[in-house]
Amino acid sequence: MSSESRTEPGGWTWGTGRPAEGAEADQGQGPIHPGSGRRGALKRAAGPLVAIGLVVAKLGGKAKAILLLAPKLKLLTTSGSMLVSIAAYQLIFGWAFAVGFVLLLLLHELGHVIQLRREGIKASAPMFIPFLGAVISAKSMGDDAGAEARVGLAGPILGSLATLVPLGIWLATGEEFWRALAYIGFLINLFNLIPVVPLDGGRAMAALSPWVWFAGYAGLIGLTIFFPNPIMILILLLGGIESWRRWKQRNTPEGRAYHDIPTRTRVIVAITYLGLAALLAVGVTETFFERSLSDV
Repeated sequence: MSSESRTEPGGWTWGTGRPAEGAEADQGQGPIHPGSGRRGALKRAAGPLVAIGLVVAKLGGKAKAILLLAPKLKLLTTSGSMLVSIAAYQLIFGWAFAVGFVLLLLLHELGHVIQLRREGIKASAPMFIPFLGAVISAKSMGDDAGAEARVGLAGPILGSLATLVPLGIWLATGEEFWRALAYIGFLINLFNLIPVVPLDGGRAMAALSPWVWFAGYAGLIGLTIFFPNPIMILILLLGGIESWRRWKQRNTPEGRAYHDIPTRTRVIVAITYLGLAALLAVGVTETFFERSLSDV
């Protein structure tokens, strides 16, 4: 793995992260639909994947060793890790929702990969980690804070565009399954916009002011207090370390050069960030509906 890596939340939420990137939605309550009439066909088509998912779920402490060996295992390439994640998520959400959820995570991650390559930086294909999300690796996030912001925002932008697909199907058919998938898509991308590194919002704020990281970090602490879970605690830990490291480096010659970007770039990043966050907040609000475990 190269010197720079980023993780998205997925699973409960993030997602992300951006949770893992998440999962960026609560497993106990939320709009998770337990599958549909297509579930039987999916089981027949993906029967072998069930065995893979169950083996992974039962490995327990050996899972860490497997992840360390991931680059050497053909199984844990992008497609292989996707299948393992689908098999894992279906144990909670059902096959149909698991497939949709992982595809939304994939498109979010591909947004980062595409923009990194546009910036002239070689990036790995996404690798999925069940209940944590997905990760890509690259030597850097760009030559300056403007490039890092573009890379950070590219994931939520493509992820949000992908979420328009289940949203459109829900509006056309009224099926709650698609509403649930749209909700989780909007929520994942909104969560990743929290302005704390290593989340996408924190990378976008690299183009504005380091002070925004501390405001975002305070907000993340509040979220963790009200919605405590291991993923949030992990993000708090990583975010705190990275924010402090960057804060100490802000006045070094390298730090000043990195953040010396045109005002026009800062304005575009700010408008894009605020506009995207507002649209995603509307999407989350409009697709949210109450569910309980008794409905699953």
